[in-house]
Amino acid sequence: MHDPERKFILQQGLEDPGPQDTHRRFEALLFQPRLIGLLFLAGITFQSPAVFLGLWAVLWWSALLPRLNPFDALYNLTLGTRAGAIRLGPAPAPRRFAQGMAGTFALAIGVLLRLEWFIPAFVLEGFLGAAIVALIFGRFCLGSYIYHLLRGETEFAGKTLPWSHR
Repeated sequence: MHDPERKFILQQGLEDPGPQDTHRRFEALLFQPRLIGLLFLAGITFQSPAVFLGLWAVLWWSALLPRLNPFDALYNLTLGTRAGAIRLGPAPAPRRFAQGMAGTFALAIGVLLRLEWFIPAFVLEGFLGAAIVALIFGRFCLGSYIYHLLRGETEFAGKTLPWSHR
């Protein structure tokens, strides 16, 4: 398991797509994090509690109602209609856990900004920003990784690290 994109897909709780579909599946799965990243940038640029509270709501919605995930629906209606595109179905548990974890960070940031507790908000923005960067550019989902660790799947979690040679 040396392919970081394949490891990412498995870390998300999905079946091995096989070499022919790995990159297309990986790109489809990154649609949501890329949009979240843009919204995150808007939130930190304007230090807007509303943006972070909106992120919290949509991420928790996606985690709790995976069949009604608005990001997956948008992908399936746009990029998912291209010839040869992968269509996204309901997220497995590791991906939903990651969505809930990111949503919890967004909620905390939104509340801290609303209370004008800027230093703690900046710290949490740094953690969430680092996780988003690792996800989009590093092929590593911290939330899914933590999910596997909490379930005692440490060997599997280690194998899904993009830098792992296992």
